[in-house]
Amino acid sequence: MPYVSLNPATGKVIQEFSSWNERQLNVALENARHAQEAWSAIDFAQRAEAMCRVTERLLTNRDDYATLITQEMGKPLREAHAEVAKCAVACDYYARHGKDFLTDEPIETDATRSYVTYQPLGTILAVMPWNFPFWQVFRAAAPALMAGNAMVLKHASNVPRCALAIEEIFRAAGLPDHLFATLMIDADQVAAVIADPRVRAVTFTGSEPAGRLVAAEAGRNLKKCVLELGGSDPFIVLRDADLDDASTQAVNSRYLNAGQSCIAAKRFILTPEIADEFVFLLKQKVAALKLGDPMKKTTRVGPMARLDLRDELHRQVADSIAQGARPILGCGPATGKGAYYLPSILDHVTPKTCAYREELFGPVALIIRAKNERDAIKIANDSRFGLGSSLWSRDAVRAEKLSRQIEAGGCFINGMVKSDPRLPFGGIKDSGFGRELSYHGIHEFVNIKTVWVKQLSSPCPQPRSPRSRQTPICRPRKSRAARKPTSN
Repeated sequence: MPYVSLNPATGKVIQEFSSWNERQLNVALENARHAQEAWSAIDFAQRAEAMCRVTERLLTNRDDYATLITQEMGKPLREAHAEVAKCAVACDYYARHGKDFLTDEPIETDATRSYVTYQPLGTILAVMPWNFPFWQVFRAAAPALMAGNAMVLKHASNVPRCALAIEEIFRAAGLPDHLFATLMIDADQVAAVIADPRVRAVTFTGSEPAGRLVAAEAGRNLKKCVLELGGSDPFIVLRDADLDDASTQAVNSRYLNAGQSCIAAKRFILTPEIADEFVFLLKQKVAALKLGDPMKKTTRVGPMARLDLRDELHRQVADSIAQGARPILGCGPATGKGAYYLPSILDHVTPKTCAYREELFGPVALIIRAKNERDAIKIANDSRFGLGSSLWSRDAVRAEKLSRQIEAGGCFINGMVKSDPRLPFGGIKDSGFGRELSYHGIHEFVNIKTVWVKQLSSPCPQPRSPRSRQTPICRPRKSRAARKPTSN
């Protein structure tokens, strides 16, 4: 099956690519293995210099990369600019801190010296989605490469030009050829790549069903994997919240990238005292969003990435309305060309509606009315997902205490959920496992090795002559086992 680059704003095909055969795949994996062996022998300073050149290239060519993202998956151009800039931040972060994160860690034990060392695993397979076609890749690649690994990428089939551009960025920045390689393979070839002994681990971002398949294959082959899957993030508004600020951030969080974000706020859980006012403000602000050509600076919401994704979203909305949810804005495809869906709000979403249980991956906000604060927390946790969450209250101390009751990989208080290279990122429950970013992320794909050393005493030299004094030449020394161990 060919890779097709199609502009979702116009429906026009930009370029098509043929899928690889087994020989091409085998060559790529073998080349990655050799490149990794050489790269792992390079010291951290040289790796950091190379990663800094990647940073520089991203920033220098940001306009070109942003245009490519917008043309291939429909993201508004200004959001695409921000995505490329964020990739540069991640590369710079790991260039600066990678060595510190992987420095040998001394541990005091009964040994003369003992420590933990962090060594590369080899080649890492990255299976990545289309919604953030640069960021999803770079947030995995920057730490993996700085740790001394190679990476091969199976990108989504609708963003092949982005995938090839990323490969070229690393090559042009002076990293070894084939250290980062895009595999132009079909989905049904992924299992064979995971099983290949030259691949040591896999990182996956995408849908829950696909993640289950990747995890099963990784488990079958005893390969380490990290999964970042779907989310249905709760956005909990308490009675003392700043409603103007909360509703503004609700719009930013839900309608960014046409709602196609795993960590977008999806379930707006409102306490009764403020529910009507919040919905009124939200409706006003969503209605003001400009839907249109993603290449224009004034556009706030572009098309969805594909027509089939828009059709699936509308099915979920229509089913939820039939099950009792109330449409108060949008809730239908836009007329004309392109995969556009109107910015929408569904009110009175209840457990009887599919929108309550399923992830709606598009520009639709779900309003759930809680009985009280305790019920709001209960509703937030009443989901098989557990990626991000947010709480809105003027009492940040109290909100912080409540955040500990929320089942999620992260909780943001009075701020929209976002990924940050300085903070670990990932979920629990059906949102996956493992962590990306921060020092936690770089530790996911290294061999955390224990080294235990006992220094044996040197044998005493023999006396030079029978007339030598019979006093010991080697004097007793304090046992090194009691000393604080040091690292190499």
